[in-house]
Amino acid sequence: MKRRVTHSVAIGDLFIGSAHPIAIQTMYSDPLLAHYNARNYEELLFSLRSWTTMGCHIIRFSYPDSSLKESFTQLCKDSPMPVVADIHFDYKLAIEAITSGAAKIRINPGNIGNKERVEQVVKTAKDHACSIRIGLNGGSLPRKLRQGDHTTAMVDTALEYLDWFEKWNFTDTVISLKDTDPLTTYNAYESIASQCSYPLHLGVTEAGGVVSAVARSSYVLGKLLEQGIGDTMRISITDDIFYEIAAAREILRTVGIERGGVNIISCPRCGRASFDSQAFLKKVERRLMEIQEPITVAIMGCQVNGPGEAEQADIAITGLGKRVFLYEKGKLVKEIDEQDAEKILFERIEELIRAQ
Repeated sequence: MKRRVTHSVAIGDLFIGSAHPIAIQTMYSDPLLAHYNARNYEELLFSLRSWTTMGCHIIRFSYPDSSLKESFTQLCKDSPMPVVADIHFDYKLAIEAITSGAAKIRINPGNIGNKERVEQVVKTAKDHACSIRIGLNGGSLPRKLRQGDHTTAMVDTALEYLDWFEKWNFTDTVISLKDTDPLTTYNAYESIASQCSYPLHLGVTEAGGVVSAVARSSYVLGKLLEQGIGDTMRISITDDIFYEIAAAREILRTVGIERGGVNIISCPRCGRASFDSQAFLKKVERRLMEIQEPITVAIMGCQVNGPGEAEQADIAITGLGKRVFLYEKGKLVKEIDEQDAEKILFERIEELIRAQ
């Protein structure tokens, strides 16, 4: 797939742009850092390492006040992936986050003060090799612009801010133009993609729960990615971070951009199912998502689908009541006890990966 040509922007030791793989990111949603102590800090780092293993490349944190400075500074040093600070309203917090070690900050220049204050932030970022995302949402545009066409308003505003940054000799910039309306979001990204060569951060803002968010994001991001538009992405979901990362990877895989990781095949429940494939998949899905090697795993509910629809799977689990069967490439390998199914599945996956 031919990517829209952009220049590269460094986010810590990670680069984004058309010369690099599309980076997946998420945002930490728990105010854990505000109550930071040794125990919950280690729990946070464990979560970050887990999400990195799943395929997340960038993590963003809110930075709402200076009480976070100590924990944020330490986090920037210890995080397994680059840390982005999300800043609103106070340019001094943006400067503080940068000097505390943020690899990138996300700001809307229109809500952190006047042009002179924005310039101070940009110059600090330049001095500390910190990149900036100009993040515009339809709902956060100036009131007079919110009443009209959000697409034109977001694009024109972003181009104005880019002009400011370039006059200050700053080009380590990423742009996002998100709206709650999928079509507005799509039109905004398509428009600005033709008017600049900066990397684009894709997403649909406030997209809702798992079903609505994945549907809306797949519609918008799928079309943009097929045109080579997009360099990093976050799937905004009102639910566990796991779903954001999993959905992003699946969109990239479905469009044909990403090849690695586990491709999961599973059937919906039906009247033939006597093995609870739904419960089994929920139990193993997170572990499967942590596997980066390309392998297809099928979790099927009956012996009709097991050897049939899962024939192309590298490995498949299917069942008949309490009897569970292990298939490889459509061939029955052995019958296993239900309570041993998870253990045997992952042992065999590891063997297949080592043999690749």
